[in-house]
Amino acid sequence: METRDTSTLGILFILIGMGAISINDVLIKQLSGGYPLHQLVFTRSSIGLIFSIFLLQLEGGWGLLKTSSPGLHLLRALMVVISNMSFFAAIAVLPLAETTALFFAAPLMITLLSIPILGEKVGPMRLSAVLVGFIGVLIMQRPWQSVADTDVNRIVLLLPIVAALTYAINQVMTRKLGVSSKASALAIYIQVTFIFVSLGFYMVAGDGRYAVDAENGAVVFLLRAWQWPLPGDWPYMLGLGFLSAIVGYCLGQAYRVSSAATVAPFEYIGLPLAVLWGFAIFSELPDLAVTLGIVLIMGAGLFVFLRERMLAKRITRPTNMRR
Repeated sequence: METRDTSTLGILFILIGMGAISINDVLIKQLSGGYPLHQLVFTRSSIGLIFSIFLLQLEGGWGLLKTSSPGLHLLRALMVVISNMSFFAAIAVLPLAETTALFFAAPLMITLLSIPILGEKVGPMRLSAVLVGFIGVLIMQRPWQSVADTDVNRIVLLLPIVAALTYAINQVMTRKLGVSSKASALAIYIQVTFIFVSLGFYMVAGDGRYAVDAENGAVVFLLRAWQWPLPGDWPYMLGLGFLSAIVGYCLGQAYRVSSAATVAPFEYIGLPLAVLWGFAIFSELPDLAVTLGIVLIMGAGLFVFLRERMLAKRITRPTNMRR
């Protein structure tokens, strides 16, 4: 049962997690010009795994890794891997705020997917909010521009949408099947999956052969040859690993100790943080289309969350009164 203390704890965990995500994205973007994405993912997850194992020992030890649904954990982890790698490939080319805003279409997708998968009833107000949010996504895709007039390949603009969709599938699947594992165990499952996927990329494309003739910046970032890190880049690599462990633990813990309706709206702190880091570090400022898209997506997402919370309170109130 959720109390004021668990709500506060859940909000604290989600704020720490979102802050760590925003810094992680900055570091990935900083390093994207010299290293392949799969190398950064491997380094990040290998170091993150060490921190996650330490947290696992604090929470109870190796026995917490036992699970009755290994297939579910693998599928969830793969969805997270696809989501992360799609997002990271996008931020190598797109402004940080634009990529982050497009990714925040995920809560709107969760609302739509919950209808056929979970059998949830979504009223006209929430559906209208979802429509408004997707209008924001459409505006940021700039359909009025020709391919020649766009600064980036349109496929790159779709990468954050792929990231949002796979993240939404993961969340709906978790909601449907439930997860009883500790946050540290969840983080380890995901870190190990990241390591295996990145090693697979290395075995197939680690020598950079597929990036030689590529013109798309996201493809080059994904398939570039591995490079031994420069001495000055090691602190960033270590930072990625530490932040990876913090993100995996804090987000898992936030949704374990508190309800999604309580903590999910606070994920939107990631949007102003992306705008702040984009301007302060990369001299990026959102144009009119991106600004309008951010407002519509953020407003729609917050409305959906708050509406769901209000409806949940209405459902539980009669039960509380009978008690």
